[in-house]
Amino acid sequence: MRLLTHNMLSSNIKGVTNGFPLRIEVEKVVEKEVEINHDFLRNIFPKIDWKAFSDASRIMGYVELPEEAPEPSVLESDLEFLRKFHHALLELHLEEGALVCPETGRKFPVNKGIPNMLLHEDEV
Repeated sequence: MRLLTHNMLSSNIKGVTNGFPLRIEVEKVVEKEVEINHDFLRNIFPKIDWKAFSDASRIMGYVELPEEAPEPSVLESDLEFLRKFHHALLELHLEEGALVCPETGRKFPVNKGIPNMLLHEDEV
């Protein structure tokens, strides 16, 4: 599961009002090389919750991103930042682990890179 996916997921358990961001529990992280697409990165940047993204990248062992969201203008001028953003967003994969609801503590397993967000009957 890429951090792009993580940044879009939240817990939808009945009664949960604060299901984002899901906390990551890491068992195995893999890096998969992906061709960089500058236009995609520039377009997705405003949609990313930076704090959740930055924290998740650190949990997965990648500490190269700034804690505070940079100004969007950096996307036009700083190729090194774009490379780091690309790497964290698209090349780091949570292969095995769990996503944890911040409110209930419910764990959603991640196996072979696929998060299982199915709810139990009493959670719907």
